Amino acid sequence: MERVIEAPGSVGLGSQPTDSKQITRDLIEEHHRGERNKRAFGILRALLPFAALLALWLGIHTIFDPSPTKLVAPSKVVDAFFESIQEGVLPAYILQSLQRLGFGVIIGIVVGIPVGWLLGLDKDIAKAAEPTLRFFNAVSGIAWLPLMISWFGFTERTISSIIIYTMVFPVVFNTMVGVRTVPPVLRDAMRSMGASWPRIIKDVYVPGSFPSVMTGLRLGIGFGWRALIAGEFVIGGGGLGFFIFDARTAGVIERVMLGMIVLGVLWLMIDRLVLRPVEEYTATKWGMVRQ
Repeated sequence: MERVIEAPGSVGLGSQPTDSKQITRDLIEEHHRGERNKRAFGILRALLPFAALLALWLGIHTIFDPSPTKLVAPSKVVDAFFESIQEGVLPAYILQSLQRLGFGVIIGIVVGIPVGWLLGLDKDIAKAAEPTLRFFNAVSGIAWLPLMISWFGFTERTISSIIIYTMVFPVVFNTMVGVRTVPPVLRDAMRSMGASWPRIIKDVYVPGSFPSVMTGLRLGIGFGWRALIAGEFVIGGGGLGFFIFDARTAGVIERVMLGMIVLGVLWLMIDRLVLRPVEEYTATKWGMVRQ
């Protein structure tokens, strides 16, 4: 009878099989480690330009030593931030501005998206409405401010009106464009299978127009944010715009710069924490994400 000689370290018939669960765990951990490294690199890459701007700001202040009424050091802005937080002024004004913007966003969605869909479903109506929508998109909400003051006075209604105006028209226009860009063959295919118009809108036009709808929302919220600050400059009554304008009137430049920084940070948070997740979730749900 022949003997089977096994080389040292080789796996024989009687050896235990490789632990596949451990290999799977190692692969999953490696994947998670790669994702964490990717996120960390993305955060670092996003922060680098701000670090460069901060260094430039500090360098200009150190070299030229400008008057405190022109430019202050970054440390002064940090001190102003903590002071305004302790006083409760900044949180209250931030909340007030966000509430105003939120109201405009709700109106923009409730009015703008359905109107855009209705206009886009008919080619002739869409062509007729396009010049009017382009015209009102070109006239910014700030340009309407003097007229709205004459209509509504220095009231909350004036601020709300310019926010709604700047929100609705970009949403209507981009939703209409999104509906018109949906391939007609998809609609015809659904109709040939006996689908009703509500079903066609739900399964064809809603997911097909969604990228343009999100573009309209991003533009509308961005325009509305600027119009909100301008309205708070002029009308007053609280908000970040009033915070900046009031600080400029008092000559407190560090609070002016603080308000500007808060405006930018808030917009980044709205875009990254609200708009982008909604866009990615819905796009993934409707199968429009390509890796």
